[in-house]
Amino acid sequence: MKSYTLITGASGGTGKAIAADRAKSGEHLVLVARSGDKLEALAAELRGAHGVDVQVCPRDLSEPEAAKQVFRFCEERSIGVDRLVNCAGFSVTGGFEQMPEEELVRMSMVNMVAVATLTRLFLPSMLQRRQGVVANIASLGGFQGVPGMACYSATKSFVVTLTEALAGELSGTGVRVFAICPGFIDNDQFYSRAGHDRSRIITPVSSPEVVIRAVRRGLAGNSVLILPTSFDSMMRFTQRFVPRKLVVWLAGLFAGAHEKT
Repeated sequence: MKSYTLITGASGGTGKAIAADRAKSGEHLVLVARSGDKLEALAAELRGAHGVDVQVCPRDLSEPEAAKQVFRFCEERSIGVDRLVNCAGFSVTGGFEQMPEEELVRMSMVNMVAVATLTRLFLPSMLQRRQGVVANIASLGGFQGVPGMACYSATKSFVVTLTEALAGELSGTGVRVFAICPGFIDNDQFYSRAGHDRSRIITPVSSPEVVIRAVRRGLAGNSVLILPTSFDSMMRFTQRFVPRKLVVWLAGLFAGAHEKT
């Protein structure tokens, strides 16, 4: 049975960049995202460039049964997933009370429920083989609430703590889990979807390449939480010495996602 890397959110942005890097490393892929056309185009490109097998599974992970459908897709094709990269996620900025209820539910499903469900479904076979990796793309925003990005930062906090807990549970099993926690990444589609004016962001906006390098670090090492840049590490470290209320205020200021009325 061939070993595959399954990547969610693979049709664009960071997920697409990770898929290209993993294919370049010779890994066979399962690509998951809403846009079947974009996935097919990417799959054809990666097959041609790197000679790897690339399977396409178009699914909207905000749908309640989508994660189970992705798992069945792999089961039906006898695809062994040894590496799961939970990259799909989105944000909606602005006051929490103004967020449409359907957006709150969709964000919770994609950013949390799909991550937990896919991990839970693919873990047993990894444990049986005593090998496997789950890589979760979280956020620097997951270490504190971010005014103007309340729901998003809360969902990423979920990913961070889920990762930490699973890392403890899986110790000694041959299966590893880690989370990448970047600051803002250059992805116009993400900001457009969020309604986030990126010109208001005070902190550096990094290239997706920093996440790719962080994934490589995670695969090669034993870290559970990976801060991709020195700036990310500094921001996380200084939180230890700053009152929590100030940490949250600064996070909102740096993000520039909430305009007070």
